[in-house]
Amino acid sequence: MQIAVVGLGLIGGSVALAAAERAGAAVSGWDADPEALEAARSRGAVQHAAASLAEAVAGAEVVFVAVPVGALPLTVRAALDACGDGCVVTDVGSVKRTIVAATCDQRFVGGHPLAGAETAGIAHARADLFDGATWYLTPTAITSGILFERLHRLLKELGALPVAIEPDVHDALLAVVSHLPHVLANVLAAEAAGALGGGERLPATGPSFRDATRVAGAPSAIWTDIYLSNRDALIARLDAVVARLADVRAALAAGDGDWIEAWNDAAAGDRRRLLEAGGPGGELHELRVSVPNRPGVIAELALSLGRAGVNITDLALHPAPDMSEGVVALWVAAAQSARARQLIDELGFPVARA
Repeated sequence: MQIAVVGLGLIGGSVALAAAERAGAAVSGWDADPEALEAARSRGAVQHAAASLAEAVAGAEVVFVAVPVGALPLTVRAALDACGDGCVVTDVGSVKRTIVAATCDQRFVGGHPLAGAETAGIAHARADLFDGATWYLTPTAITSGILFERLHRLLKELGALPVAIEPDVHDALLAVVSHLPHVLANVLAAEAAGALGGGERLPATGPSFRDATRVAGAPSAIWTDIYLSNRDALIARLDAVVARLADVRAALAAGDGDWIEAWNDAAAGDRRRLLEAGGPGGELHELRVSVPNRPGVIAELALSLGRAGVNITDLALHPAPDMSEGVVALWVAAAQSARARQLIDELGFPVARA
């Protein structure tokens, strides 16, 4: 397989390394920064360091666009204009509504891997970055099923767990589990530093502070765009946090120990449930779904299951000789197979377990 990576920072570089090492792909890359491009070539992340975006994507079967969120619409459009009709183009941005709304093309599938580090740049890229990581995909009603399947399979080869999700649901979710923690880490770091004004020597910090501020000051070149692109969802979450903090303040002012104890115990339970959440493992069941050959049918299936928390572990397309219809083979966790069958039945597609 030939893939192209546009933008060779931590995520783009890790995609390139994983694709070359794990999928045996021939990787072409381009970056606006010549030093990043040369570093990617030196590390073996790309076999061909292209002189332009168009050169990088020429002949590619899959294109990953890994540039800052603010630059995504124009860069994705440039990649689509330069690549072939049979190429799937995806991005890795952590805000999806903007790019999906700006890109109306059956070859585009928005994407976002839940992977990264406090560090940035190609020097910190690694092939195992996506091992076990959820990789959100946002197919639409016009998405090509064949291209979606190709991308889905490649992401699994990179070690990721692809999950279909609607763009607005994705952005609301990421606002609370990713973007809000970065804001709070910045605020906490500033508050702690400001509490000891006058140039006093800051005390040694404990593990609680270090854990809570681990992501403070993440690269502004990336995060300024993220905050602004998802500001509506982030503002909603900040308003909710302000209200919760006001409740805590009121309980402290009133000396309400019972409320504080219940609040603290509830937080422990909430955190435990959140950390334990995830797709079930174990045995997989195959469901074979008969579908018409029309744009968006794969997206319809994937999103319907994804909304209900049923993850498609793998899928394969088997079109009829005349391409008028086909069978989609879906593999889901055995514990979720009955629910998956029910959801597919509700969509009106015949389903049979293999």
